[in-house]
Amino acid sequence: MQIGITGKPNVGKSTMFKAITLQDVAIANYPFTTIEPNKGYGYVRVEDVGPEFNVKSNPRYGFIKGKYRFVPIEILDIAGLVPGAHEGRGLGNKFLDDVRQADALIHVIDISGSTNEEGQYIGPGNYDPIKDVKWYEEEIDWWFYSVIKKNLEKNIRKIKNEHLELDKELAKLISGLNVKEEHVSKAFKELKINQDEYDIINDDKKLFELASKIRKISKPIVIAANRIDINIDIAKKNLERLKKEYPDKVIISTSGYAELILKELDKQGKIFYIPGESYFEIKGDLNDKEKKALEFIENYIFKEFGSTGVQNILDITVFDVLKYVAVFPGGVDSLADKEGRILPDCFLMPPGSTVIDFANKIHSDLAKNFVRAIDVRTRKFLGKDYILKHRDVIQIVANA
Repeated sequence: MQIGITGKPNVGKSTMFKAITLQDVAIANYPFTTIEPNKGYGYVRVEDVGPEFNVKSNPRYGFIKGKYRFVPIEILDIAGLVPGAHEGRGLGNKFLDDVRQADALIHVIDISGSTNEEGQYIGPGNYDPIKDVKWYEEEIDWWFYSVIKKNLEKNIRKIKNEHLELDKELAKLISGLNVKEEHVSKAFKELKINQDEYDIINDDKKLFELASKIRKISKPIVIAANRIDINIDIAKKNLERLKKEYPDKVIISTSGYAELILKELDKQGKIFYIPGESYFEIKGDLNDKEKKALEFIENYIFKEFGSTGVQNILDITVFDVLKYVAVFPGGVDSLADKEGRILPDCFLMPPGSTVIDFANKIHSDLAKNFVRAIDVRTRKFLGKDYILKHRDVIQIVANA
């Protein structure tokens, strides 16, 4: 799974990426700081199941902090888009191609209104960030449209002559966009497009609607209303306006700057901080600059917004928007692996995944030789078609 951090230049994307991954990236106050996409790992929070079994988990990947298990996901920091990117403006085509890899996008906007359409700094309150939501999504939609139209123009005659199902054939043609057949079929169904509606290639309006719908289904966008730390009053007013303008969108207020400070100080052992929480504990000596920064975070970010929002937006994107579930392999008789690690693994599974999908995720031989599964909590037997639930602990029984 890949989550893309994207948006126009100079809105704090690279700061947020570093706050998520603690990976060094170029951070500067000018457009196109990020030219090549930076890849790293962030983490989503899952309430650990270890305490339910009176054991202490020992993750193979990720870590335990407080009551949470932090499970790794891949994060992609994509360089800034500008209006006209689908026509090649800026480094548009390359940036859009990087977007192709993502399963979901976190669109970072400057909620303080400090940067104009081109990503140039103009000071707080001098630009309306609501504009960015509209043009940014249009850029992605136009890119999808151009790819779909180009591929259909090359193949529509063959599809029509052979009476092939249009949604299935289109899915094959645009699979390079990380689009699946179920995404295209769902778009056709929602727009009431028939399988033999081959003339859609001549209807640009309808084709654009289809492209936009496929994009929304295959690459959902969550909005990070970032830089709430620049000017609290302006940020709160713009955030209220943004939510009113787009009531159906997932919008989370964020401060990559505050999250980065908290994580860096936690890493140094100066504070104890659990990402996503609204508190920290001082553990070591702080200099005056660090004290002042923490006072600001506590008195303004935490009190006004509840948290920095950075961990929340990852959790919401994976579990609420993409609807993935976290599932733990375990055994009724033992929760340890061959090396003695307790509950070493936690897998993120797509919605609708079954026990057999889970077995295949662990190892293909388990799926091939599957006998049954057991719910470790209840000790009940589960069939191969059982739909996995969030925080299930499952034992797979297979023939040797």
